[in-house]
Amino acid sequence: MQTFLVTGAAGFIGFHLSRLLLDRGYQVVGLDNLNDYYSVSLKQDRLKQLLTQTAFRFVQADIADRGAMQELFANTHFDRVVHLAAQAGVRYSLSHPHAYTEANITGFLNILEGCRHAKVAHLTYASSSSVYGANTTMPFSVHHNVDHPVSLYAASKKANELMAHTYSHLYDLPTTGLRFFTVYGPWGRPDMALFLFTKAILEGRPIDVFNKGKMRRDFTFIDDIVEGVFRTALQVATPNLKWSGGHPDPGSSKAPYRIYNIGNHQPVELDYFIQVIEDAVGINAQKNLLPMQPGDVPATYADIDALEQAVGFRPATSIEDGIKRFVQWYRGYYGH
Repeated sequence: MQTFLVTGAAGFIGFHLSRLLLDRGYQVVGLDNLNDYYSVSLKQDRLKQLLTQTAFRFVQADIADRGAMQELFANTHFDRVVHLAAQAGVRYSLSHPHAYTEANITGFLNILEGCRHAKVAHLTYASSSSVYGANTTMPFSVHHNVDHPVSLYAASKKANELMAHTYSHLYDLPTTGLRFFTVYGPWGRPDMALFLFTKAILEGRPIDVFNKGKMRRDFTFIDDIVEGVFRTALQVATPNLKWSGGHPDPGSSKAPYRIYNIGNHQPVELDYFIQVIEDAVGINAQKNLLPMQPGDVPATYADIDALEQAVGFRPATSIEDGIKRFVQWYRGYYGH
């Protein structure tokens, strides 16, 4: 039975991925530091579900703790590593920049070193659609240059891709980076728009709508995300034999290194997103129309051709179905 290391296992995506892996017969070691960036009780409730499975083992540790990471990789053999632990959030990076260098840079280096010395067969890690930054050519493609981030969070994710390429090149470590596009669904993060809007509407409070609702996001349902992560983790990154330094493709390399987008490929305007929440909740929202915030981008839109060609998968959950399922979970969990 293969063993996966899933970092950030008490997080939104890590929890769902761990559950999928357990359902499909894999052993999972879940790592998380249970920090208080958002509700620790929500993370603990996710963990409680995973801990009912005998094939799941939880390790509480911080990826930025070099000694703890060395010990973890020395004591357990991992067939695959899926690295999802990170300091998330674009807006939080404006006020807490050091959290991003500690978790997303130092922490990622510790994971790379662990995989390198343990000779892990494949490292799959979370990047972000935010790396596209100031790019305006749509849909965003992994073959586009991404050298103009507009937040420190985005810069840290771009740095992860560069660091991974270095390890793929120097140490022949297969790495695949996945650029997630606005993930949502049951057990989601309380700092994300869907959670914030649903909570406020149900409590009769107004919602803050940035860029006056004219932002567009490629909202991607959590089940689609983890299916794509799972398939990608099994598909070990290989060199692109056609890669040329004269016309370098940013999404691949002569090294065993790949980058893919995972998005719904159907961007939705924020106004419509709110309308679907209103329909699911049965209450009209009170809106505070505000300008765009620093670090935000007006639109995201994923080109997922490379992912589909590599692993034969493309997300398909509609925004209407996905939001309905989130609202059902939210009402059940919080008793609304």
